[in-house]
Amino acid sequence: MSSAPTPSEAVIASDVAAALAEDLGGGDVTAALLDDAPERARLLCKESCIIAGRPWFDACLRVLDPQVRIDWRCAEGDAISAGTVVAILEGQRRALVSAERAALNFLQTLSGTATITARYVDAVRDTGTRILDTRKTLPGLRVAQKYAVRIGGGDNHRMGLFDAVMLKENHIRAFGSVAAAIAQARRLHPALPLIVEVETQEELRAALETGCTRILIDDFDADARLEAVRIAKAAPFDGRIPLEVSGGVDLRQVRAIAEGGVDCISIGALTKHVHAIDFSLKLG
Repeated sequence: MSSAPTPSEAVIASDVAAALAEDLGGGDVTAALLDDAPERARLLCKESCIIAGRPWFDACLRVLDPQVRIDWRCAEGDAISAGTVVAILEGQRRALVSAERAALNFLQTLSGTATITARYVDAVRDTGTRILDTRKTLPGLRVAQKYAVRIGGGDNHRMGLFDAVMLKENHIRAFGSVAAAIAQARRLHPALPLIVEVETQEELRAALETGCTRILIDDFDADARLEAVRIAKAAPFDGRIPLEVSGGVDLRQVRAIAEGGVDCISIGALTKHVHAIDFSLKLG
């Protein structure tokens, strides 16, 4: 699937440190029973998926055994069939068993995110519509999951509350109008992307006339979406401001929504309804 810039080593190290700290505590009392001899292990993928999370998996192992050898048989973003041995590991026995769960947790979660994203991307292929994620991520794993969305071929919405202004229903109500809310946002944050959520055709026209980066038509029914697309693409607006759909979209609906002409569909389920991919690490 898609390639994606890997998050910084510092971000990955922080994620891994937190995962290992909660799992190991004062030490792995069971692994301490084992002779700490060189060992070999196979990483088996038990179901079809898109692989994502290799950097986190590797980092978990290398924290406990800096000399571990990990021979990956697939690349990040590859489509893998069930029953595939995706990596061979050689390292110290205690490190392999102590790092196993944390490493697999990252790999299964991020591969799950990439896999469901790829399904949505495939569903809208050739429509010109982009699939976006949301901020509905697992606590502490936002950067990792948004990376996995990119690996699956999707695009990222804003990272958080700091990198884009998003005017929603309550913000607009507080200002009294779409135009007033947009004007204040532009005054205070002229360099940031500005996304405006609208609930009616009148608010849509106000956002188009005032100007913004993208307009979110949230929970519009099918007829209202088609009319919104017609308005946004017709003169004098000429499709300059992309339209985004959000709210309750699933795989059964996504193709039809995309074929209606919207530019983006944002889907919280990519990161909040995670089906963890089944991997196992077997010694010997």
